[in-house]
Amino acid sequence: MRRRILAGGAVGLTLVLALAACGSAEPDEPAAVAASRSLTVWVDEARAGALEGLAGSYGAEAGIAIDVVPQTSETLRDGYVRAVTQGEGPDVLIGAHDWLGELVTNGVVQPVDLADADAFAPAAVEAMTYDGVTYGMPLSIESVALVRNDALATTTPATFGEVVAQGEALVAEGRATRPLLVQQGDGGDPYHMYPVQTSFGAPAFRADEEGSYTTELALGGDGGRAFAEFLADLAERDVLDPAVTSDVATQGFLAGESPYILTGPWSTAAFAEAGMDISVLPVPPAGDLPAQPFVGVQGAFVNNLSLHQDAARAFVGDFLATPEAQLALYRATSRAPALTAALDEITDDPITTGFADAGAQGAPMPAIPQMGMVWLYWGSTEASIARGEGDPAALWDQMVANIEASIAAEL
Repeated sequence: MRRRILAGGAVGLTLVLALAACGSAEPDEPAAVAASRSLTVWVDEARAGALEGLAGSYGAEAGIAIDVVPQTSETLRDGYVRAVTQGEGPDVLIGAHDWLGELVTNGVVQPVDLADADAFAPAAVEAMTYDGVTYGMPLSIESVALVRNDALATTTPATFGEVVAQGEALVAEGRATRPLLVQQGDGGDPYHMYPVQTSFGAPAFRADEEGSYTTELALGGDGGRAFAEFLADLAERDVLDPAVTSDVATQGFLAGESPYILTGPWSTAAFAEAGMDISVLPVPPAGDLPAQPFVGVQGAFVNNLSLHQDAARAFVGDFLATPEAQLALYRATSRAPALTAALDEITDDPITTGFADAGAQGAPMPAIPQMGMVWLYWGSTEASIARGEGDPAALWDQMVANIEASIAAEL
């Protein structure tokens, strides 16, 4: 019988492919041969439709049946780990690179051979590498960028401080109400402000000589304190505001309240639908170093306990690494392909190519488990600075001490 594994009551999108009789073995056919004709893939709902079509064409040629099982983004990772450790789960998982720490620690993914790593964006390959081993096939990349309302500004200064000053001039003229929009919320949002932070020389974690993240924090010291002071200045200039949530920032930009917003490709569809003329630009630095946003990479992982490992590796390594596959996923999600040859074929979408250029300057979000201990202290500290609840440098130093203590307690 075909092996189909569904989680949480999700309904598999069964693809009936080239083998008309793939649902059962022929009387004299070994069960292992029939089983090898099927694969199960778990993916988030946004990519399920595109992946279903891709799997259909691939399966028809390869002579296998593929079940694409859509999952909610919130349950996909934990559901996968739980299923595989119980001897179940799919053969292939499509998910985010920053899951790697948990996936590798739990032994639920296996190394993936990138036949030509140079064919992908360097940050994408780096993101799929953990402790020097590549575990995923890079599919798409995303990061924040500086998005400009071309009706309010047609040129952009070279530094973040000058961008804010340009926005302030428009506010003084009555053409805008905020110099720049960046989502925060009561808990802060260090993800969106990270490229500015790195320009002060304060990345989240230090990297070793091979480029892999260590567990040593790097967001403290003089660079971190200088960034904290800069955050306080932004708060005074009406840029950093806990009252500006994601929805407030997006709606404000749509309403023409600011010439700029720091955001990602998840927001720009609304701008395009509204008929706005926008430009997507790399985030300019505020400090002396380049601004490096976090780069998020979606990739394909092979279940380390799959009963169909050869077929899964072929699907991931031979097909999902093709321009055809990556362009189909791009059309479904508006995320830039990780494969350079696929990105080069996108010549009529300056928004996607603009985000790709912005992400090219970035660094993958750390996939180490210790990253999960950073966010709460990090965000709440930025929110405290924005509200003026203490000396910025002292608040930052306390944040670093709290995070280091949390990491030490787990090591």
